[in-house]
Amino acid sequence: FDYKRFFIGTPKEKMQIIPEAMEHIVAQELKKAILNYAKSGGKGNPIFEQSQAIALMQEKYEIGGQFFHNFDYKRFFIGTPKEKMQIIPEAMEHIVAQEDGKKRYVREVIGLTKAYALAVPSEEAEKIRDEVGFFQAIKASIVKNTEIQGKEKTDTELHSAIKQIVSKAVSSEGVIDIFESAGMKKPEISVLSDHFLEDVKGMKHKNLAFEALKKLLADQITVRFKHNKIRNKKFSEMLEEAIRKYQNRSIDSAQVIQELIKIAREIRDDKSRGKELGLTEEEEAFYDALDDHDGARDALGDDILKEMARELSELVRKNATIDWTLRETVQANLRRMVKRLLRKYGYPPDKQQMATDLVLKQAELFAEEWSAP
Repeated sequence: FDYKRFFIGTPKEKMQIIPEAMEHIVAQELKKAILNYAKSGGKGNPIFEQSQAIALMQEKYEIGGQFFHNFDYKRFFIGTPKEKMQIIPEAMEHIVAQEDGKKRYVREVIGLTKAYALAVPSEEAEKIRDEVGFFQAIKASIVKNTEIQGKEKTDTELHSAIKQIVSKAVSSEGVIDIFESAGMKKPEISVLSDHFLEDVKGMKHKNLAFEALKKLLADQITVRFKHNKIRNKKFSEMLEEAIRKYQNRSIDSAQVIQELIKIAREIRDDKSRGKELGLTEEEEAFYDALDDHDGARDALGDDILKEMARELSELVRKNATIDWTLRETVQANLRRMVKRLLRKYGYPPDKQQMATDLVLKQAELFAEEWSAP
């Protein structure tokens, strides 16, 4: 950076040089920090040398390429737009089919991206620019289609990578959607229709279909049952069991997809359960809390449990204050009222303590909206 231009420049040129100098200094310090992080996990105090960055980039690039052993990803760069759209889900399938492939690949591509940023501008970085962009695109698409809600978004990262290498072959709106690339319409998650589930079952890339459907179901369970502790637990355990069997190789990708489709249909059909019981969403949640203990329904009957659920819903709603979950006196009073109601209806004595605890935990899920002014 030729800072001496400042001393011979015009006033206008000097005003331009100042922010350039600041940007240069910040960039150099950032390079030092990133290289430090990339090479030593945040330890040490290395001085930045571009040759080091290039060596690190080439090392990470080779590791990235090893994930595509027996998969010719370079045909992507000479393919037609249609062929490119087919290669992307094939590449994603190749990664997720490997043992712990998704996690390892994402980690290595992050390292490659950091090293690449340090190595530019250089001839070595320019030579592998397109391949780095491809690796980034596959990484971001895998994250987009397989990570559960709450993870960091990667649309911006992918958009930048794709823009370099795909041009008009891929939608400029952002991350590639594996359903769209498989010729399917983007699913209406809240419906999980039979038509959509059959399309998933027929997807060519089974491991990728599993990852995508797993994400859809986990997200759906979180959203649909956020106010029902028992149903959330039930469907989460069903999903976890299917995933466990697949990861332990007890079942293959086609079989686990069948299991996930079965869970999806149960989640979808569960939507009308409250209406069939004649209960509101809140009442259904308390009904499930009361029915979660063996013998309660046999001892009292379904109609009594429904009546208790309605009364509990009204009781908790009336006594929920803005900070009731933090105030011991309010909680203690509510606990006494719940126990009194259980005794009133003859709830099995040996189950009353567990039922009371569960009812209060369930009540906390409604607390925020019920106590809102």
